[in-house]
Amino acid sequence: MSSTYSITPKSKIAELLEHYPELEDVLIAMAPPFKKLRNPVLRRTVAKVASLKQASAVGRIPIDEMVNRLRAAVGQDPVETASESDDESYYTTQPEWFDEARVVASIAESEIDPDVMPLNPLISRATRLAEGEIIELVTDFLPSPGIDLMRSKGFLSWSTEEGHVTRSYFTKPSAS
Repeated sequence: MSSTYSITPKSKIAELLEHYPELEDVLIAMAPPFKKLRNPVLRRTVAKVASLKQASAVGRIPIDEMVNRLRAAVGQDPVETASESDDESYYTTQPEWFDEARVVASIAESEIDPDVMPLNPLISRATRLAEGEIIELVTDFLPSPGIDLMRSKGFLSWSTEEGHVTRSYFTKPSAS
């Protein structure tokens, strides 16, 4: 089964590790945030939805480097992938909708049970946002899978980085 599974930027982490369990240590060695893959709860949840492309943004590793290191570890030939910055759509200039005074809630990953994805309380609180209100998620990594999920639910997002802290902000687009 493994020999026919090709590792690409679209590969989901859980699927990759199902085919190649030996790649867990390779992934974890690439970036500190990947240590969370050892948590069985997060492994069953985040790993099922997170692609290598999203993981490369989290770990701040160029996607082509990540994919080809994983491919090399299992004897697959290197491939050329899009080499654009994988986090450029997350870290942008401050949007017009952002106003710190409109932040009504802040969720800090460091204050959440380590067996709970920060996305769960974020989604729960974000669904109750009134128009113009903003919710903040504070993490020690770029939560790209969560940002993509929130965007797919219609939320606007913006992330900024201060040292080793990433602040991601979410709001509902105005109805007008």
